[in-house]
Amino acid sequence: MISTTVFVTLGYTDEDIRAAVINVYPIAREEILDITVIKRTLVVDERVGYKMTVGITLSPEREAGLLKMPKKFSPVTLSPLEIKKARFDTRPIIVGAGPCGIFAALMLAEAGARPILLERGEAVDDRIKTVARFNITGELSPESNAQFGEGGAGTFSDGKLKVGSRDKYKMKVLDTFVSAGAPEEIFYSSTAHLGTDKLPNIIKKIRERIVSLGGEVIFSARVVDLVFKCGTLASVIYEKDGDRVELGATDVIFATGHSARDTVSMLYSKGAPMVSRGFGIGMRVEHPREYINSLVYGKGYDPRLETAGYHLVTHLPTGRSVYSFCMCPGGTVVAATSDLCGTVTNGMSVYERNGDNSNSALLVSVTPADFPSDCPLSGFELQARIERAAYSLTGSHVAPAIRMADLLESSASLSYGSVTPSYPRGTELHTPERYLPEYVTSSLKSALLDFDDWMHGFIYPDAILTGPETRTTSPVRILRDERSFECIGLRGVFVAGEGAGYAGGIISSATDGVRCAEALINKYSV
Repeated sequence: MISTTVFVTLGYTDEDIRAAVINVYPIAREEILDITVIKRTLVVDERVGYKMTVGITLSPEREAGLLKMPKKFSPVTLSPLEIKKARFDTRPIIVGAGPCGIFAALMLAEAGARPILLERGEAVDDRIKTVARFNITGELSPESNAQFGEGGAGTFSDGKLKVGSRDKYKMKVLDTFVSAGAPEEIFYSSTAHLGTDKLPNIIKKIRERIVSLGGEVIFSARVVDLVFKCGTLASVIYEKDGDRVELGATDVIFATGHSARDTVSMLYSKGAPMVSRGFGIGMRVEHPREYINSLVYGKGYDPRLETAGYHLVTHLPTGRSVYSFCMCPGGTVVAATSDLCGTVTNGMSVYERNGDNSNSALLVSVTPADFPSDCPLSGFELQARIERAAYSLTGSHVAPAIRMADLLESSASLSYGSVTPSYPRGTELHTPERYLPEYVTSSLKSALLDFDDWMHGFIYPDAILTGPETRTTSPVRILRDERSFECIGLRGVFVAGEGAGYAGGIISSATDGVRCAEALINKYSV
């Protein structure tokens, strides 16, 4: 297979792609054995349509001839990931059923290892009901919520898939998603996402695959301790229904996500080396969906265009960066706390991305220099302080919010305007200076002016900013051997994914889990 680039209009068919190839390149229709879309990017300028990288299968001789035109064609090599069979001393344990943990468990199950997956939250169907109850009544479960439970935090987010260049690990993840019911366009769309409404069934099918191969999934099981003998892992202890259960194990993968502060603290107490790392703090901004569409595409845009997204970043004279993050076209703002006395926002979209508003986090970069102490865990403390301060303003999980015009004028909002906030627990009008550090609020105000220069009209007086957004990524990195994925100094303990500080998002977390499992399989391969 060789690859090249073509342009097709909106509403294209497979025949349109084939015609685009033969109209632009010296290839006859009868020579083409197959065409595969590798990447698709929306183009809106003097033309409206898609720029596509396509893989073309011809005879070997013809492909070799066309590759002599290197500016036109490139070779395509997508080798599948080989999964070896392995014979483990004990059943490996995975802690956390987010993307990283689920894919690590799947890999191990396919290798014949019969893994045990421990998840502190509920199975996804029960978790959906628990989250819905919190959104309606304010009754929060600290163990099963928008952060904890089957599927991880991504289950109640947009399900965005940032693929980039494809390798065998990403292809393993994408193939698995499609086999579990995801649309095939995730293989090639630059704006691919799974959608909050489709993710639960996809996650369940992957779990069913793990179980069918001899794996076991235990929900409502929070890992609380590790036992070592002669410096090597001997067992894992978890709590379930008030009981403590000890599982003998020589290998455990921690894939806990960015909000399992207690689990990371336990690892720290066991001697796991860690370092602080920067992350982002800010607020969720909501504009009307149709308004953002018109800013991005222009007035009178083609209604067949997908709901518009944006990505903005600025570097301020203070040295801080401000950037949009997890942009959710046609989405809603999520109540994403896992703490009884904390308020946290996030964003999500259903697959159709057809909600009234479009939202994005606007984040200010923070570094360990901003943290309360030199302790590697102090980033968690900074997050918690902000989340508790926001909670104390309203006395509940109702979130503080402000109109954009009032934020820029450093004045309190007296009423809402034309934009209705979508945060499910409700909002109250408060100035963000009451719960966010001054360097965050001042940076946001400066950044809005820059963003409006680049995307004229981004400053929309009635746009609503709801906060705080603090759980953007883990503020700590657990040090590991990069070849074995083993935590330095803790034999038998492996760390991976976003919670360990090595990923950020569904694809990167899942592929880190795949790579971690592969390293473990290689250790025991037969």
